[in-house]
Amino acid sequence: MSFKESFGRRNRLLLREMVKTDFKLRYQGSVLGHLWSILKPLALFTVMYVVFVRFLRFGDGIPHFAVSLLLAMTVWTFFSEAVGQGLHAIVARGDLLRKISFPKVIVVLSATVGALINFGINLLVVLIFAVINGVQFRWQIVFAPLVLIELYAFSLGLAMLLGALYVRFRDIGHLWDVFLQGWFYATPIIYPLSMVYAPKGVTVESRLLMAKILLMNPMAQMIQDLRTLVVLQTDTVWTFLHNPFVKAVPMVVVVVVVALGVLVFNKRSQMFAEEI
Repeated sequence: MSFKESFGRRNRLLLREMVKTDFKLRYQGSVLGHLWSILKPLALFTVMYVVFVRFLRFGDGIPHFAVSLLLAMTVWTFFSEAVGQGLHAIVARGDLLRKISFPKVIVVLSATVGALINFGINLLVVLIFAVINGVQFRWQIVFAPLVLIELYAFSLGLAMLLGALYVRFRDIGHLWDVFLQGWFYATPIIYPLSMVYAPKGVTVESRLLMAKILLMNPMAQMIQDLRTLVVLQTDTVWTFLHNPFVKAVPMVVVVVVVALGVLVFNKRSQMFAEEI
């Protein structure tokens, strides 16, 4: 076995062990253990469903809106968990980074892969719920993995970017929490996009413009695409926007974030041990 193969195998084993350790420790000491990985998003979905769907009547008249809401909440939970854990990963593993020499990106990868495992479990729950709710899956669902790859790449890129900056600038963590909260409400998760452009006291043109701006948000693009592929046809970047250059904006943002994350992380990784 060559040195390169041996080094690569060692890094893969290290990544696997870090993921296993994080997964075991996540709910250590709790009575329900890893069941919380399913119960937490379900509990949040229940609150959102009762408040916004039952009381405020969001999505009223839209077939299977409860499934769309659960799917969107599951996607957002993964995104916020992956980026949040990746942001703190380098600082949390500071002792390990000072003792052992290995590619620092493995630390962020282990955090996001752990979130990805939870995401896979929760997606299975969504599919079961969809079947119970009578959703008729179409052949287009085979394209869903492409959107999930885009979602993971975007989450990993942001985690690398913010994680690298957080080592030096701890205020990043607080700023991210505030920004994430605003981002959540700026994404059509608890409300359908049709609520934004439906004419209610404001010119239709203004509401249509606002809806188009919201769809250029990468998270909105991915959530709407997954809703269309898994649940039922809804407004997406591909159907709602007409300019091909504008349609490409969310994907361009994802590519830029990933490239910037890799660039900043590689540039700053050599100073992690001294700055932690």
